Amino acid sequence: MPSGDDRRIEGAGTPEADWAGLATLPAIAPGELVAEGQRTVVVAPHPDDEILACGGFMLRLLEARREVVLVAVTDGAGSHPGSNVWTPGRLARERPRESREALQRLGAGAVDVQRLGLSDTRVAEQASRLLGWLGRFLRPDDVVVTTWRGDGHPDHEACGRICAQAVQAAGCGMLETPVWAWHWSWPGDPRVPWQRARRIVLTPDQLAAKRAAIEAHVSQLGEDASTGQGPVLPETALARLLRPFEVVLQ
Repeated sequence: MPSGDDRRIEGAGTPEADWAGLATLPAIAPGELVAEGQRTVVVAPHPDDEILACGGFMLRLLEARREVVLVAVTDGAGSHPGSNVWTPGRLARERPRESREALQRLGAGAVDVQRLGLSDTRVAEQASRLLGWLGRFLRPDDVVVTTWRGDGHPDHEACGRICAQAVQAAGCGMLETPVWAWHWSWPGDPRVPWQRARRIVLTPDQLAAKRAAIEAHVSQLGEDASTGQGPVLPETALARLLRPFEVVLQ
C-alpha cells in the first residue's frame, strides 16, 4: 500500500539476496535493549505484525525472563478489500484467533494481550484514541517496540508516530522495527536510518518457532479466489522476514 513518494508495496520487491549485507550490522543482545525489571510493550498495527517484525526478539526476551505485553491496535479486518471470502467480519474474527495461535506456537501463549479494536487502514484517523490509551498504560521504565515511522504502510507509520509521542510523554524507551521497508528500499537507501540499525540474532530453534508462528496466519498466506489476488504475505516477503536475525532501530 503506498504511503507517499515511491515506497510502494507492490510487485516482488527487493530480493532477499540483495540484503545479504545486513548480516554485518552490529549485533546486540535483547538484555542490552531491555534491562532486567523493564517491561516490553509491543504495539502491533495488525495481527501478525508482532510476529513478522519481532517474533524472535519477543521469544528471546521471554527466555531472558523479561515481561512482554502485546498491544493489538486493530483486528486486521481491512487486509482483503473487496473479497467475498475474507470479508471484514470474518477477518475481524479470524485474525485475532490466528494471532493467539501464533503466540502459542512461538512459545509466548502467556503474554498479556491488550486488544484495542481500532479500524484497520485508519489508525492515523484514530490517533487521539491510541495516544490516550498509551498515555494511561505506559510506565516510565517501559520499552515500546513498534513498527518504523518510515515503513511505507500507513498504519505502520501511524503507530510509529503515535508511539513516539507517547513515549516522550511517559519518559520511556522505544525501538522501531522495519517490516515493509525491506520490500521497497535497497541496501544503502538514504531514507533508512542505518546508523540506528542493530541485529538481534536468532538460533535455529528460535527461527523455527517464528516460522511456525507465521504459518498460523492462514488468512494472509493463501490466494483469494474471489478477487484473484495472491497472498498478502507471498514467499518473497516471507524470505525477507525469516532471516536468522531481526533488525531493530535503536
